[in-house]
Amino acid sequence: MADDQHNLERTYSRESRLQRDGLEQEATPVALVRSVTQRSRQIIGASRARITTIYDLDIEPASDGEKCDEAKESASTESCSDAAGDDQPGYPERRTIRFEDGDPENPNNWGKWKKLYALFVAIMSVMNSTMGSSLAAGATAPISKHFGVTSEAQLILPTSMYLVGYVGGPMIWGPLSESYGRKWVMIGSFAYFTVFAIASAVAPNFAALVVFRLMVGLGGSCAISVVGGVCADIYHDPVSRGRSMAIFMAATTFGPILGPPISGFISVVSWSWAFWVGAIFAGASWPLFLFFPETYGPVILKNRAQRIRKETGDVSVIAPIELEKTDLRHIVTTVLTRPLRMICFEPLVLFTCLYLSFAYAIFYIYFQSFPLIFTDIYHFNAGLEGLTFLPIGLGAIISAVLYLTWDVILRRAQAANKPWSRNEEMRRLPLACIAGPFFVISSFWLGWTARADIHWIVPCLASMLFGMGYLCLFMALLNYLVDAYEVFAASAMAAASLSRSSFGAVLPFAAKPMYRAMGVAWATSLLGFVSVGLCVVPFVFLKWGGKMREKSKFCQYLLAKKQEEAEERERERARDEKGAREGRLEDV
Repeated sequence: MADDQHNLERTYSRESRLQRDGLEQEATPVALVRSVTQRSRQIIGASRARITTIYDLDIEPASDGEKCDEAKESASTESCSDAAGDDQPGYPERRTIRFEDGDPENPNNWGKWKKLYALFVAIMSVMNSTMGSSLAAGATAPISKHFGVTSEAQLILPTSMYLVGYVGGPMIWGPLSESYGRKWVMIGSFAYFTVFAIASAVAPNFAALVVFRLMVGLGGSCAISVVGGVCADIYHDPVSRGRSMAIFMAATTFGPILGPPISGFISVVSWSWAFWVGAIFAGASWPLFLFFPETYGPVILKNRAQRIRKETGDVSVIAPIELEKTDLRHIVTTVLTRPLRMICFEPLVLFTCLYLSFAYAIFYIYFQSFPLIFTDIYHFNAGLEGLTFLPIGLGAIISAVLYLTWDVILRRAQAANKPWSRNEEMRRLPLACIAGPFFVISSFWLGWTARADIHWIVPCLASMLFGMGYLCLFMALLNYLVDAYEVFAASAMAAASLSRSSFGAVLPFAAKPMYRAMGVAWATSLLGFVSVGLCVVPFVFLKWGGKMREKSKFCQYLLAKKQEEAEERERERARDEKGAREGRLEDV
């Protein structure tokens, strides 16, 4: 328990350091960025004077023989060497810079078009990544013929190994983006993605193709793990951020359905053209990335502090992120193990992960089952069979409209101060509650209408309901996790990403054997029966979610720290008011 408390304190200290003067910012899926009213640019030209735009940082020197791990928990993110130097003669007083109110370099204060451009580039990276995940699904027959591979399990590998890259990639790109910023991490990962997309198209053998697909998935996973943070960087208010996240999640849904029709039609020329399309799309997207602005506030401040130190020679000026120290022990105990511990010990995270993982797995099971339905029963070619995924995208668009409609209803209820609108569960979960029945109806509709004597459009339209339920579920439950865990939301999101990518990579291997053994009707109905059991999850959260949060050590720790900080801010405000009164008396 002591270790758990220490780890919680380390994370909270790091994130809450970016908050001062009573200003608050909603938690985000990837990182927390605080906008604080300080006039930091007045530092230039006045480095030796005490400047009102910076505040003194309480940095405790380490006592003799004391190690950094034994320091006060509230300062655990600072380096030992820095802390120890404070008590040395001539050591400069540390002063940190903050964004001023209305600072044009703060991404939240950018103009509308600059924000839209950053969001558009982020969405294009998602489209590249998610479309690439399914390109192999429409080229199975040409790949089989070219490489002489006849095993159904082996032919699933080019798609499944891509999703294996989705499992491990976010554990790399997410933390890097919080240390080095979004821009260069996204550019670096996209370069990695592009190189291996080309390598996939020129793979000399099937084994190389599988390995290259894994590498492409690793590069593409950056978009899934970082773009949510980009949305949070540029839209601080919950309404705008929620809408941008809805667009982002719609892109993650619409991207995979483009792969099968594209590769299905073009792979008749050559198996490699299925992957050349992905490489060409990536190449066409590169000019957008070259002009992509840095959106991560702490790194923007770091660059500003470095510029100030260079121009003024004042080495005492620093940015908050420069105070952080992330050693190997911190990475292992905080970054890597916390998502796993949250899955094991947090019911909200566990059951959210199970539901989302099952929905994600159904999506990729359909890449294996749709050929059995629309090729074997309705005799579609690979290209036409790929077009049957388009209703899923239509359903995703409808669900995005549902989300925006619910957002308007919620805002009106909050403005009218309706009691239900203050309930944390009612803010997000109603959309998840309607998503479950969509899954169930879609599964039985598809399974029992996929017959030669029924027109193909009937089972095809069943997938539209799946798309509606899929996106409603993801938007509702992921936002609910963010609201519940705030500064620990990044770990909760990592847990969800880890589990759903694992399910999506493994379960499709059982799709074709299951469909052949049970038949299309009963195999799809089995997915519907499981959906019936899981659709109670959001209803349980709706009724007992508050009690679950009360018993969560993460949520309760967060609540206690917020109360402590509120009290401290109140004391600071009282001291400032007292100082102002004394200053006015001296002037008189």
